Amino acid sequence: MTSAFNQLRVSAARGFFLATLAVASACGSGRNVDNPKDVGEAKNNMSVAKGRDSSAAAGTVVDSTSVRRPVVLFFGTSLTAGAGLDPEQAFPSLIEKKAEAEGLPIKAVNGGLSGETTAGAARRIDWVLRTPADLVVIEGGANDALRGLSPDAARTNLESVIATIRQKQPRAKIVLVQMEAPPNYGSAYTRSFHAIYTDVAKKENVPLLPFLLGGVAGISRFNQADGVHPNLAGERIVADNLWKALRPIVAQLDRGPKRG
Repeated sequence: MTSAFNQLRVSAARGFFLATLAVASACGSGRNVDNPKDVGEAKNNMSVAKGRDSSAAAGTVVDSTSVRRPVVLFFGTSLTAGAGLDPEQAFPSLIEKKAEAEGLPIKAVNGGLSGETTAGAARRIDWVLRTPADLVVIEGGANDALRGLSPDAARTNLESVIATIRQKQPRAKIVLVQMEAPPNYGSAYTRSFHAIYTDVAKKENVPLLPFLLGGVAGISRFNQADGVHPNLAGERIVADNLWKALRPIVAQLDRGPKRG
């Protein structure tokens, strides 16, 4: 088990080492979440993701004409937004399709924003929560790691994001996605960064999902030319991995009869 875990971390390190070579691309060319243009981009991205509301596939367990679709908000960086891909190819949309096929229809809302650090996420979450959600999936920290920002600050920011969700939408379930740091800042930094997520998940009592890019990071055939963002094949692996962890949580979401 320890050996397998170490192999995963080595794979993660390789992927994020490549990411550091393209930091300008990963960090959104210096975009600032407080810039109105970038907030508008996030708003447009979210509205695209919310557009799908097709009926359940034939043979599924849940009759989507008579029950509500829980809203799953995917809140994160360009990795969540699906940078370089069509919105329907990003992993939130792929997970929505998987849920549909397995009789657990959801409405996936893509709240990803390129270049965002956890500090930006802590500022933006209040605005994003204007969209009611049953489940919030938090993917944050990749840009902190690429910039070598303080793990302690990232930990505080993620805790702030969770606190805001609980304040604004107390009924929403929350999950946190594990992220990793590149090796070029040294082993002490990568260990400290890795520990952020287990610490926050334990303190805040939220489920911790596997490393977002497990099986994808550092493997060229699963990434775009920038070596940072997954291509469609990589996105499918990300969606598969996350869905395995999310499925039991999604299955417990409220699907009471539609009103009106």
